[in-house]
Amino acid sequence: EKKERRFQLLSYAARVQEVRKVFQKWIRERDKDKPCISCGHFSDNIHAGHFYKAEIYSGLIFVEINCNSQCVKCNVYLGGNESQYRIGLVNKYGEDAVKNLEELSVTSRIKKYSDEELIQLINKYKLPNLK
Repeated sequence: EKKERRFQLLSYAARVQEVRKVFQKWIRERDKDKPCISCGHFSDNIHAGHFYKAEIYSGLIFVEINCNSQCVKCNVYLGGNESQYRIGLVNKYGEDAVKNLEELSVTSRIKKYSDEELIQLINKYKLPNLK
C-alpha cells in the first residue's frame, strides 16, 4: 500500500517511466539468452529496444512483441536498426504477428494509461513473474 501510494503521488510521466523500468527489466530477463533482435550478435550489455519507439508510440510501450533484446550498437548508435529489427521480428514471431503489430501502430499509437492500468502493468511485469 505504501509503494502504491508513493507511486500515485508521482507525475503521470514519472509513473509511466516507473512502469517502463519494470517492463524493460522483464524484457531483458525474458531475452537474456537471446541475441540482438536486429544484428543477431550476443552482448553482455543488452537494452530492451522498441521497434515502434516508446516516445512516439505511447500505445505500444508495453506490447511485448514490440520490445526485444537489442545490443547498444543497434539500439543507440544505429537508431534502432529498424530494417534489420523487422526481419528479426518476422523470424522470432512470424509475418502475421508483425503485420498485426504494424496495424496496432496505426490504431493504438497514442494512449494515456489510467493509474489502475499502470498499477496492473507494474504488478504483471514485476519479476519473478516471468512467463
